[in-house]
Amino acid sequence: MTAGPGGSRLGAGRYLTAGGRPGSTVTSVHELTTADGATVRGVLATVPGATTVVHLMHPRQDVTHHPLVPLLLAAGAAVWTQHPRSVNNDLDLVHEQALLDVAAGLVFLRDAGFASVVVLGNSGGGPLYAYYLEQAGLAPDRRIATTPGGRPTGLADAELPPADGAVFLAPHPGQGELLLACIDPSVADESDPLSVVPELDPFDPANGFAEPPESSSYAPGFLERYRAAQRARVARIDAVARGHLARAAEARAAFRRTGAAADRRRAIAPRILTVFRTDADPRTVDLSIDPSDRPYGSLFGRRPDLIDYGRVGFGRLTTPEAWLSTWSGLSSHAGFVRCAPGVTVPTLFVELTGDQAAFPADSRRMIDALGAADLTTATVRGLHFGGALAPGEPTGNELAAAEILDWLGSRYALA
Repeated sequence: MTAGPGGSRLGAGRYLTAGGRPGSTVTSVHELTTADGATVRGVLATVPGATTVVHLMHPRQDVTHHPLVPLLLAAGAAVWTQHPRSVNNDLDLVHEQALLDVAAGLVFLRDAGFASVVVLGNSGGGPLYAYYLEQAGLAPDRRIATTPGGRPTGLADAELPPADGAVFLAPHPGQGELLLACIDPSVADESDPLSVVPELDPFDPANGFAEPPESSSYAPGFLERYRAAQRARVARIDAVARGHLARAAEARAAFRRTGAAADRRRAIAPRILTVFRTDADPRTVDLSIDPSDRPYGSLFGRRPDLIDYGRVGFGRLTTPEAWLSTWSGLSSHAGFVRCAPGVTVPTLFVELTGDQAAFPADSRRMIDALGAADLTTATVRGLHFGGALAPGEPTGNELAAAEILDWLGSRYALA
């Protein structure tokens, strides 16, 4: 789908064509085994003479056909696009496991003999790599030992090779912080998707909402109450998730004592959280809040007031473990700002001026937190997924690629 901000369908502009790869490209598919025994798959695309490889991955999505791949290949870099174990299905995405997936790819690329390995985190790939680089830079005994849900991470015993550089393209603050900003706190009953607390309803004209495409206008007092209520709702879901995990742990302990099938059933019975209404960030409909070049609407389309009530959205179905590790802005370790001081390799941060996932204030916080002494920042016009802001303009991906290739070429050998 190539429609820009003027596209007529909900979600228009999310999927952009990648273009053709150089005719000399050699592509191979590889299955890797992670330190904890999972199998992940990656695609290595290379051109003759390439000694620098770009490691491209997202914790939830397939990036095999990312629009930057042909541009990187044409410039003389090899590209490794990797699946996480939870590709296109984030029901049980545990970020600490995703770090082991990243590590498997880096081990493979080091063994393949590339002189330089540069990670490129786009969108959710940004906080993923920030988390990875933070943990890889620590002594094994200082790495995070357990997930927020209490599961051993295995990070202390895993090989976590460092990268030689990092590129962050339109990174958002982290899955949990992203959801914390867009979860609808006006849900009155977690079992009823239509239940509403009127005084917190972001789509009620009484609270400042205007019918789209007119920008809404929320009063500071409403926004203060709204943000506090978002944190309160996430905290309530955290408590539910921890309760489910505690009961499962009790059942496992009972099974070890009794060996009874009934206790084993209680231990393995799945608990799936359904989280209604997660497309309600006031910034998507009130363009005066942290203003930028962004168009009206969210990542999912131009009508958050409708999308919020539909099936699409972040963290809508999740296990308790995945909720705490990935989607809770209060419990997840995978926040970009928390991890960024541990990113000390040469770093490029590219901000898109029309981003609908990382707003200007978010980008400033992320940049300010980075620990790299060699830090380059760039700002280009474009939407979060790399589309053009206006018909006839270069795409955000094209403008970002120019910055990325210039930065790569000044530091690493390209074919």
